[in-house]
Amino acid sequence: MQRPAASGADSAEVKSYLRLQQRRVDAKLESVMPPADTYPEVVHEAMRYSLFAGGKRVRPALALATAEALDGDEEASLQLACALELIHTYSLIHDDLPAMDDDDYRRGLPTSHKKFGEGIAILAGNGLMTLAFQLLAEMPGAAVPDSVRLQVITHLCRAIGAATGLIGGQVMDLVSQGKSYTEEEVRYIHSCKTGALIEASVSTAALLCLAPGSARQRLSAYARKVGLCFQIVDDLLDVEGSQSELGKGSQKDALLEKATYPALLGVRRSHEIADRLMRQATRELSFLGSRARMLVGIAAFISSRRY
Repeated sequence: MQRPAASGADSAEVKSYLRLQQRRVDAKLESVMPPADTYPEVVHEAMRYSLFAGGKRVRPALALATAEALDGDEEASLQLACALELIHTYSLIHDDLPAMDDDDYRRGLPTSHKKFGEGIAILAGNGLMTLAFQLLAEMPGAAVPDSVRLQVITHLCRAIGAATGLIGGQVMDLVSQGKSYTEEEVRYIHSCKTGALIEASVSTAALLCLAPGSARQRLSAYARKVGLCFQIVDDLLDVEGSQSELGKGSQKDALLEKATYPALLGVRRSHEIADRLMRQATRELSFLGSRARMLVGIAAFISSRRY
């Protein structure tokens, strides 16, 4: 029997929530990031340049919304949210490099390697990822048992690793350019390169909340669908969006002959798949009742965003 869909927060509420969590996360990140004049200054300036360039903080918001739905510890959840954003920003810096996507702009600003050079950009990304795992190791001890902390770190390592994580997705994104590919292959690329960290944002928050296995399973299913939807929408925005909306160049995927849903299945079919994934994700949250409102609203925001 199909479960009824949970009702979600409306668009205005979601945008207000994202702004609120962005401020909370940015304030916490400011407190844990070394100042720009910390020696050696150039790498700390580069780390902060990309981190505070105005991201939406969707992954932290998903983690915090999950923790709120499960009555989790606020401080531990916020520390996790910051670690997720550090990892995400590291991945963007590296993704923009000439050896990867060779992008000149990100969030309306010159990319890190354009401003600081390739070497410093690589090291800034490495520095952000390293700091993320330091934050995870230093989570408030009273709220997070050591065994749970270890599970969180392990899950995130898999989410950014080479087998089923971000690195593996980026590898296949590179090697598939200009070649023929199947829907299964493009699903792997999207689910790993983008979806794995989004899934981990929800799953690690559920772990921190000591949620039972059945709840974690459903939340993970929700997040996997949201993660795949997120990247399909990204593909569509590259086709349909403008540089002023996106803060970066558009039409890049076609130029690089990347493996994307619109290129393989067309724009209309890609929209249909993204809409279906959002509805499926929403149904996974029915067990939470009204506590799922913001998670449902964020899924709807992701599926309909224009930037």
